[in-house]
Amino acid sequence: MKVLIVDDEKHVRDGIKLLGEWEQNGINEIFEAVNGEEAIGLIQTIKPEIIFSDMKMPKMDGTQLLEWIKDNQPNSKTIVVTGYDDYHYMRKAIHFGSIDYLLKPIDPEILNQTLVKAVAEWKKEEADRQRKESSSQLINEMKPVYRDRKLTQLLNSESMKENLYEEFGFQLSQNYLVALVRINGRTIEAFQGDRDLAYFTVLNVINEILLENECGIGFRYLSNKGEIVIIFWNKFDLIDELLGRIYTTARNVMEISCPISIGKPVNQSFKLIDSYHHAKQVLLNSNILEKTKRVYRQDVLQPDALRNLMAYSSSIELAVQAGKIEAFEDVINQIVNDYTENGYLSLNQLLHFENEYLVISRKWYKTYNLPFKATDNIEKRVDLFFCKNGTFQLEKYIERKKREISVFLKKVRRSTQEKHSNIIYEIEKYLQANFDRDVKLQEISEHFYISREYISRKFKQEFNVNISDYVVKIRIEKAKSLLKNSQLKIYEIANMIGYQDDKYFRKVFKKVVGVTPNEYRAEYVNQ
Repeated sequence: MKVLIVDDEKHVRDGIKLLGEWEQNGINEIFEAVNGEEAIGLIQTIKPEIIFSDMKMPKMDGTQLLEWIKDNQPNSKTIVVTGYDDYHYMRKAIHFGSIDYLLKPIDPEILNQTLVKAVAEWKKEEADRQRKESSSQLINEMKPVYRDRKLTQLLNSESMKENLYEEFGFQLSQNYLVALVRINGRTIEAFQGDRDLAYFTVLNVINEILLENECGIGFRYLSNKGEIVIIFWNKFDLIDELLGRIYTTARNVMEISCPISIGKPVNQSFKLIDSYHHAKQVLLNSNILEKTKRVYRQDVLQPDALRNLMAYSSSIELAVQAGKIEAFEDVINQIVNDYTENGYLSLNQLLHFENEYLVISRKWYKTYNLPFKATDNIEKRVDLFFCKNGTFQLEKYIERKKREISVFLKKVRRSTQEKHSNIIYEIEKYLQANFDRDVKLQEISEHFYISREYISRKFKQEFNVNISDYVVKIRIEKAKSLLKNSQLKIYEIANMIGYQDDKYFRKVFKKVVGVTPNEYRAEYVNQ
């Protein structure tokens, strides 16, 4: 805390400095002034919490100084110090709010009691000031949230008391009109992802222009993400001009593009929602390929006949089966030409396309048992492709789709290769389990749903032997094991491993092993 001692006599100033218990009262800076004029300069600079002042001084006396302090630095606590025990001075000190009236020569005990009292009162009042300031700051922070909630209720045809209209500056009128401002992902990015700051800043621009013209109010529409609603109640002939100013200011000052659409006029507050729906449809019908116009008006709504991506399902299926991105070129070009006919692509059509694209993507990923990860927020997906001027970057969007399709096809190829590799080993297990009967290639093909040609080729690549020779190898190994049992006849062993003709078995065994079954058994017995 800081103390200022104002007196034209140096020994008085020195006496107060010497007698005061400053540190105990949290005072760490002491300043001096010889008259009222000098004191005012210091007060404006240092803003002391406690001021000791003489009453009789040259240039500006204590009475004038106390009056100035009351008007200009009322938070400071003043203590009058004078050599005159005069009721006139005492009355002045009380009138200007001084803590106490000290007579010279100064009694140290009274001085410090007064100092303790002055510090305590200043601290109490400062705590009250800070509490009020915090409360006021909280109220100011809550006002926009409260306004947004109440005006959202009003737009949704809920009742609203007249005093609340006045609180927001909302004016009752015979006619109203709603405009809709779209806050897309690019706008949020411009504020480092701080959504609340983005809304706050854009609304400041909007309401500053509206307040200047006393014709409307803007608020964050809480029923839908990414929307600011403006309600006009006056100056309808200026709406296009004012909205143009709002759009241009946001683009030039903040380098963001917030497209705006205008609804139809209505004559009752409960019909505001009709004007909003009209504005919403106008925005959805807006041509996102246009490079200049960003304030849209459509007095008579034209139905937007949406194309369906599902109509291209057969072409897409053929391209997927081909397994190469080149197979998609024709179908992509056809879709682009159809969807952007006459240089027109509505926001509604784009959102509809993106939604169908996600549905089809999920279907194909599921068909090939591949994990599919993508946000369900359609608007967030398309917002990436609007430049800061608000134009939709069609070429970048198409290239992104091609990359996504290419990634899908690569995953399909990788998954198919892994699947087929695993199937070849499943076929090997199948042969080992059925070695004792004549398993045809057609049987394997039907069992595993793979072509005979593919099975023959991949089996040979994996095991360096064809299937028939592999079966012979299994049978001979099994025969070797059985021959070690001297109780079994040769023809019995032949039957057990799948040979009905024991002569043929003997012939095959000798060809593979190099000795006859009997010679192999005799050799084992001798060992």
